[in-house]
Amino acid sequence: MKLTARLRPIAFIAVLLVAWQVAVSRHPAYILPGPWGVIGGIVDLVRHGFLVKYVVASLFRVTWGFSLAAVLAIPLGLTIGWYRRAEMALNPLVQVFRPISPLAWIPLAILWFGVGDASSIFLIFLGCFFPLLLTSINAVRNIPSVYINAGRNFGLGPADLIYRVFYPAVVPQLLVGLRITLGVAWLVVVAAEMIAVDSGLGFLIVDARNAGNRYDLVLAGMVIIGLIGLLLDTAMRSLEKIRSLRWAYSED
Repeated sequence: MKLTARLRPIAFIAVLLVAWQVAVSRHPAYILPGPWGVIGGIVDLVRHGFLVKYVVASLFRVTWGFSLAAVLAIPLGLTIGWYRRAEMALNPLVQVFRPISPLAWIPLAILWFGVGDASSIFLIFLGCFFPLLLTSINAVRNIPSVYINAGRNFGLGPADLIYRVFYPAVVPQLLVGLRITLGVAWLVVVAAEMIAVDSGLGFLIVDARNAGNRYDLVLAGMVIIGLIGLLLDTAMRSLEKIRSLRWAYSED
């Protein structure tokens, strides 16, 4: 039964690929390359050494932007969620900046940091900061007050209260927020690389379009972006299965 469940998505993807190849071969106009053309584009990227170079460049920017946002947003969000006065003071400012798309900051990012890694990392940081901040605030606010009161009634000091009550209650929600935000970071880096840098998978797509309409490379870049996004999401989901991090989940 488990084997059948695992084979279903593979079979569905295979059917889509066959339908894609048939549609391309029968259509009189050359609109998109077929699956074999995309595979040829990926092989071409590997042969010329561009694939590893561009993937590493994109992952480098995502790692830095995502990590900086997590390091700053999570402690700040937990603090704001714990102290209601801080939330009342800072919430209007957060709600003003939160709806602004990270892509709207591209002109300022280029002005401040120039064309390069720093501008892309800044845009990724902005795309991750506010989702992580709000996730952290809500994680604290969703702690049942009975847990905190019980900890205090048992004589737990501030340090023990954080370790035994606060930390177990917020970590599962933070993991979900980190997983979602990592997907946002991967979206932002591709968009930023189309404008603000001269390397990476986003740059590959634009450069392939401008340099002779290489749509096989365009689709190859899209496929690689999707596969890496799947791997990143799978890695984050695996953290949710770690026993020491899954207090909020019921045992199977």
